Amino acid sequence: MKDSRLLDRDFGTPAARSEKMITLTVDGFEVSVPEGTSVMRAASEAGISVPKLCATDMLDAFGSCRLCLVEIEGRAGTPASCTTPVAPGMVVHTQTGKLKDLRKGVMELYISDHPLDCLTCAANGDCELQDMAGAVGLRDVRYEAVDTHFRARNAGGDVNPQWLAKDESNPYFTYDPSKCIVCSRCVRACEEVQGTFALTIEGRGFDSRVSAGMMSDTFLSSDCVSCGACVQACPTATLQEKSVIEIGTPERAVVTTCAYCGVGCSFKAEMRGDELVRMVPYKDGKANRGHSCVKGRFAWGYAQHQDRILKPMIREAITDPWREVSWDEALGFAAARMKAIQEKHGRQSVGVITSSRCTNEETYLVQKLTRAVFRNNNTDTCARVCHSPTGYGLGQTFGTSAGTQDFDSVEDTDVVIVMGANPTDGHPVFASRLKKRLRQGAKLIVIDPRRIDLVKSPHIKAAHHLQLKPGTNVAVVSAIAHTIVTEGLFDEAFIRERCDWDEFQDYAEFISDPRHSPEETAALTGVPAEELRAAARLYARGGNGAIYYGLGVTEHSQGSTTVIGIANLAMMTGNIGRKGVGVNPLRGQNNVQGSCDMGSFPHELPGYRHVKNDHVREIFESLWGVELDKEPGLRIPNMLDAAVDGTFKGLYCQGEDILQSDPDTKHVAAGLAAMDCVIVHDLFLNETANYAHVFLPGSTFLEKDGTFTNAERRINRVRKVMAPKNGYADWEITQMLANAMGANWSYTHPSQIMAEISLTTPSFAGVSYEKLEELGSVQWPCNEKNPEGTPLMHIDGFVRGKGKFIRTEYVATDERTGPRFPLLLTTGRILSQYNVGAQTRRTANTVWHAEDLLEIHPHDAENRGLKDGDWVRLASRSGETTLRAKVTDRVSPGVVYTTFHHPDTQANVITTDFSDWATNCPEYKVTAVQISPSNGPSTWQEDYAAQAAQSRRILPAAE
Repeated sequence: MKDSRLLDRDFGTPAARSEKMITLTVDGFEVSVPEGTSVMRAASEAGISVPKLCATDMLDAFGSCRLCLVEIEGRAGTPASCTTPVAPGMVVHTQTGKLKDLRKGVMELYISDHPLDCLTCAANGDCELQDMAGAVGLRDVRYEAVDTHFRARNAGGDVNPQWLAKDESNPYFTYDPSKCIVCSRCVRACEEVQGTFALTIEGRGFDSRVSAGMMSDTFLSSDCVSCGACVQACPTATLQEKSVIEIGTPERAVVTTCAYCGVGCSFKAEMRGDELVRMVPYKDGKANRGHSCVKGRFAWGYAQHQDRILKPMIREAITDPWREVSWDEALGFAAARMKAIQEKHGRQSVGVITSSRCTNEETYLVQKLTRAVFRNNNTDTCARVCHSPTGYGLGQTFGTSAGTQDFDSVEDTDVVIVMGANPTDGHPVFASRLKKRLRQGAKLIVIDPRRIDLVKSPHIKAAHHLQLKPGTNVAVVSAIAHTIVTEGLFDEAFIRERCDWDEFQDYAEFISDPRHSPEETAALTGVPAEELRAAARLYARGGNGAIYYGLGVTEHSQGSTTVIGIANLAMMTGNIGRKGVGVNPLRGQNNVQGSCDMGSFPHELPGYRHVKNDHVREIFESLWGVELDKEPGLRIPNMLDAAVDGTFKGLYCQGEDILQSDPDTKHVAAGLAAMDCVIVHDLFLNETANYAHVFLPGSTFLEKDGTFTNAERRINRVRKVMAPKNGYADWEITQMLANAMGANWSYTHPSQIMAEISLTTPSFAGVSYEKLEELGSVQWPCNEKNPEGTPLMHIDGFVRGKGKFIRTEYVATDERTGPRFPLLLTTGRILSQYNVGAQTRRTANTVWHAEDLLEIHPHDAENRGLKDGDWVRLASRSGETTLRAKVTDRVSPGVVYTTFHHPDTQANVITTDFSDWATNCPEYKVTAVQISPSNGPSTWQEDYAAQAAQSRRILPAAE
């Protein structure tokens, strides 16, 4: 989908949702549109453009610019077409002599107070003011303004008090008030689309200005979250990307998909030659609907960063410096080592780790590599350490391990539970849509040990915040279920029709036990009984109820149990199978859903089918021409344990930095150090590469074709914007490694890999690149029964047949506080950084978050003599590190919180090896710790930094 600007045109006002159609006549053309449509949009639907400046279809009509005036037969005056709704039989004229004169007069007033530096303006050729001056036929300006907003001195030579300097504080865009026409589009975008309310119009009349907060505030110091909505909305060069100022106006565009979080936003990558100028949210993107966040919109500079490794490298031992070699030598070296390991230690001695950063096609090939070439099932993915309990819990209860809704569904919800997720930081575009629904009246219940922004922020406030103690998720969910069952708030008709009634009876008997009551669990969870009961009643009685959850649910020793408990809540209240309801995991990485779909787990082939299933293996055996192992392989923790034991010796790790992202860093390091061949396939020399013997340079999402699958099961195209700087896309590199190992793969394009996926995987049976080009995207299952995909799951019945209720016994974690470690550490993400920070740390996003900080409650800080900004020692039973303290009441007494974006901190040296009972998902969210004053880095940090520096030496290239 290249050169897509024409597909992304602006209709002036949002589309109406009514199903009733209205017919009217515009300039002699008859047009039918939904009731509630504006005259402006109706004209646009008929192919007639009405001049406009304050209007855009991303925002509600405002009616301030007075350019879009029309005449309507039978009505007096010249109403604004953007704020006038259509009516049956209405006859509209958009081009009359009267209208032309009025529009020219209005435009003259705008131009008289605007700098006419069009030839050197960064928006030249991309300026709506310029376009509209041409559209209304303005050729001369009769007025000469004495006082203007763009001249520093007036006619008398005195300093003009109205003149303001540019605000260059934001690293990505500039604000030039001299070019502002006070259309309010930026302010409205900040309110209506983003929901931050950071911008306002201060002053009146000639003194009117866009302001980013208080008088002393800049865009950087204000509440602005740099989502880019204001820049996108601005019709002039008032708000302009610095990249456009530096490079020039883009000349072509390619629609692709963001490679950050699981929302899966669609963007137009706007190019000048082979240079990326800017990323603009694509309005037809069904996941983001034309919105974005700071990461997807602006943080793409890592693709050109000097740290990128673009040539293959090898070394005999991890103590040696790296040596740049040809692709043939690197792949030959890697293949020879892996073959030698298997000859000496057996077929099970090597394995792979797939990436949730890479495309479905690339991930499919990596798991195929281990199964068809290495001949074992030793494949795992980062979903192991984030959402594997989702796969197990939803698979057991509903029959499929994925979210039930599309993101549009939030527009129809009445009550939302957000549990263990922080959408404004982790999934900000979805959060904006959620906040918009909350401002319209939906109620919110937040279940989180930390006071996240959704608890209270401009114009929204949670009805209930259940601030539980980390590790007590199951107890809280069970107490909610206890209230619903014992107070008779469950939907008996739904349960009898859609679920197993006998299983519900058994579950109801279990959950009705007084030990699950809010009163009995309050001391354990820290949640007041009445608050919990009120929240349970709201969810059960409040209309359409939707549950959204994140890693605060799954990354626990009882993560799978909590997911099952959440599914139980949805089933017992009938909140499944229609718009506005459901159970929705907020997936962390861009393709974590896809990496699971593609068979990256050691016990499952693509499509979540067990490797022990003979007829499933036969499908792949006949296609691949090899016999597959029917025994499940090793999970990531098992690989590391086996490496320490000396039985696992070789690893191909594509796009994952397990040394920084996985728990118990010292154990991960020991496992990697014990291997004979570690192949790292990535963009940068990451932390895991410290222990690698082969480095294969990867390609960014801008340099490849393929697909990502987001958190709503939406399969989106990724399109190559520029040639791979390393020479190859990642799927090509995996194919070359497989062929070096003796395979005979011959794919020439990712579409051929998708064809193989659709041939072997039932939920992808109807997916093809041709269909994705035609429809834009589809949500699996996409097959003969659902040829255009499935936005809502479980409408007529659950995938497994009857929904299954399962008992959820609370079992306390083995990680306990005590005199030595009296506090509980929980971890999470922040808006400006992403995961291990490999990408975002190499962009200007470091302006907002240059280091990991430890949030600590004022009570705990005072007891330890700590102040805001002090260095603190953070220690657990696993290890210790140091970082700066941030004293805040966002956390409760007894709880501390940090992020894990910076390798200098290595927060996971603190976390333990405890994990979920069903899936081995690590218990990141509950670690007993102690904090104390510190003078600087720990001994371990100093040793680690020295080892990393030693490991990253690269020999100069041979002449």
